[in-house]
Amino acid sequence: MDTKLPSGNAMNAWSRTVVFCGLSLLGGLAQAALDIGETAPEFTAKVALAGNVQSYSLRDELSRGPVVLYFFPSAFSVGCSIEAHEFAEALDDYKALGASVVGVSRDDLETQKKFSVQECRGKFPVASDADQSIMKAYDAVLHFRPDYANRVSYVIAPNGKIIYQYTSLNPMKHVSNTLTALRNWAKTGMVQAP
Repeated sequence: MDTKLPSGNAMNAWSRTVVFCGLSLLGGLAQAALDIGETAPEFTAKVALAGNVQSYSLRDELSRGPVVLYFFPSAFSVGCSIEAHEFAEALDDYKALGASVVGVSRDDLETQKKFSVQECRGKFPVASDADQSIMKAYDAVLHFRPDYANRVSYVIAPNGKIIYQYTSLNPMKHVSNTLTALRNWAKTGMVQAP
């Protein structure tokens, strides 16, 4: 049995294959398990809104309309700050559709208080999920860094059913995709891919 590694051009092709397969595997692991039509797990949490600590209940929020629940890896990281700014800037669009927004990460409540003021612009709450119970219930743990949340956005209808989910570490499409999903749902009662 030959156990030598390939060399030269064969090594480059072999390396690219290994890297591609590894990235494909990570990409597959990063997908959210909760899918359209599933019931969203209920939760309560302490949240920060404009620097103030409040209690949050998903059930209570759903009684007022759809909820966009988004998970983010770490407060004040570049991607998470960009995403929070985008959600804050689009909040009037969400409200026009009768929806609310809540963010969740493992950051402690003191960090979330600052994040809610600076990056969320005081417009929507962010929850501290220090024990990762919400992240685990929504399969939003980042598989290759399990101490962080994956970047996953869910749109939940008032009946508690997930009507859309999007998973991508890139923060750029979460707001536009969830708004499109809400608009489609508002028009038809069903969600189509944005």
